[in-house]
Amino acid sequence: MDRQLTALIGDLHSAEQRLRALGATLPCDAWLRRPGTTRWSPAECIAHLNLTSEALLPLLRAGVAEAGDGVRRASSRYRRDLVGWLIWRAITPSGGFRTRTLPAFVPSGGRPPEALLADFERLQSEVIACVRAADGLPIDQIKLVSPFDARLRYNLFAALTIVPRHQHRHLLQAERAAGVVGPEESALAV
Repeated sequence: MDRQLTALIGDLHSAEQRLRALGATLPCDAWLRRPGTTRWSPAECIAHLNLTSEALLPLLRAGVAEAGDGVRRASSRYRRDLVGWLIWRAITPSGGFRTRTLPAFVPSGGRPPEALLADFERLQSEVIACVRAADGLPIDQIKLVSPFDARLRYNLFAALTIVPRHQHRHLLQAERAAGVVGPEESALAV
């Protein structure tokens, strides 16, 4: 498997392990506790990640299918396009850049933490399957329309690298909401 994609899978596994560690230490009532009236609880952070994965997965699958059509040749090294790089850079886990979340991706309460964690793991497996399926394909030549802003287009490789970056950002937010000290900057490989 391509080393960049292997590193990307490592980043996705790292997010999953980070969530498992939080789940092992956080009491049930702490999952729903908000650190402030306008701040998300740890459960809401995970619900948001699940919503974004559910929105992205159909696009990732379609992009991988398009990349596999045999028309284009894979690059020797994948690169993000400018828009993808800017988004990837802006969502640094410990970065101070904040944006408003679209209403469709604002989590609603009600799901028990165990269900949220199970959903996260299921969705993470599906994202990892997309990364594995992308091996050897020209994923930096396939453009996707962002499900978060239809005016933005970026390549499939950028989209895949944005996923774990976004996850680590909100996992840090969940750790802070829970009062658990998380790493300031995760060691993301891609």
